[in-house]
Amino acid sequence: MLRRSKELGRLAGFLVLSCGLPCVQLVAQTAPPAQPQPAQTRPTPPLTVDSDPVSSPDASTPVKTQQQAPGAQGGVITREDGHYTLRTNAYEVRLNASVIDSSGRTVDSLPEDAFHVYEDGVPQTVVGFKHEDLPVSLGILIDSSGSMYEKTAAVNEASLDLVKLSNPADEAFLVDFSSEAYIDQDFTNSIPKLQQGLAYIHTSGGTALYDAVVASADYLSKNAKHPKQVLLIVTDGEDNASSASLESAIRRVQDLDGPAIYCIGLLFGDDVSRNEAKHAREVLQELAEQTGGQAYFPKSLKEVDGLTREVAQDIRTQYTIEYHSTKSPSLGGYRQIHVEAKEKGFHGLQVRTRTGYFPKPAAPEKPASGAPGGN
Repeated sequence: MLRRSKELGRLAGFLVLSCGLPCVQLVAQTAPPAQPQPAQTRPTPPLTVDSDPVSSPDASTPVKTQQQAPGAQGGVITREDGHYTLRTNAYEVRLNASVIDSSGRTVDSLPEDAFHVYEDGVPQTVVGFKHEDLPVSLGILIDSSGSMYEKTAAVNEASLDLVKLSNPADEAFLVDFSSEAYIDQDFTNSIPKLQQGLAYIHTSGGTALYDAVVASADYLSKNAKHPKQVLLIVTDGEDNASSASLESAIRRVQDLDGPAIYCIGLLFGDDVSRNEAKHAREVLQELAEQTGGQAYFPKSLKEVDGLTREVAQDIRTQYTIEYHSTKSPSLGGYRQIHVEAKEKGFHGLQVRTRTGYFPKPAAPEKPASGAPGGN
């Protein structure tokens, strides 16, 4: 039987199975180092959460002369060494949104003009709108703490069904977490490979949920092919082993313009205390609400498979909304997002999407086309 060597994982940064197949350890880290580590070539992807994928602007950038050019559409053209660069304050924000009516039913027939977007209370203009089954980069995070032993078979089956119901162009990776988080299968859309990854999971230890979220969100940001990204977490208890906090985990996801988080909390059974279940429920609801996902709390293992099918349906029927923020990214700070939907014939529509974001630093600018060159 194939076994993982966790001691080797701690020392070398990755796990090697007896057959030589790499099983990657994810290490969560809330504060990025000054210099980000370069991404490695698959199938051994980067292991350590290090920094945001976009570097901070260089504080020592030379001062450039500025001049407003006619027809710059509110932008500023700067000139340096004979090259011209057009700067604008537009910052594009992309939202994936689900809509339900007053009866809790999904509404998937709304036009673009039914949506109204607000950032920090200021109305925003929608510049992009889609309602189609876009491919997703998905991370499946399965709690492998000791208390999950008798629940593993049902969880594994439900996880595979989620992938089977997904868009054929989707890609998924598999992580199990107890006191540490490990990648059991890199990005794939192969059911047999995911089945093989699930076979590597062995239950033991505590529950480092927040560390697993941070590491997986960072892994998505560096390796995902698709801009639409999701994490599905299946757990049966509250975090008791992370170095990260709930607040820092959510902040990290928001810093990365990160994934929507869906949670399935298996908070039933004699081994789960009422106080622990209450706190775990609040944590999972907060993770989901802040990132635009959804939290589910089945009463038995029989319900888990149906819930993963519900998650797959929700992901595939979302609206994609894009707008250019009226607030310059250079101002920094957290921006609150609120989306409303109003349409004749519908009552009490509620929109579920992420609640806010931190703008990424501006990318290095390139000279404008047609700029003079040479002396």
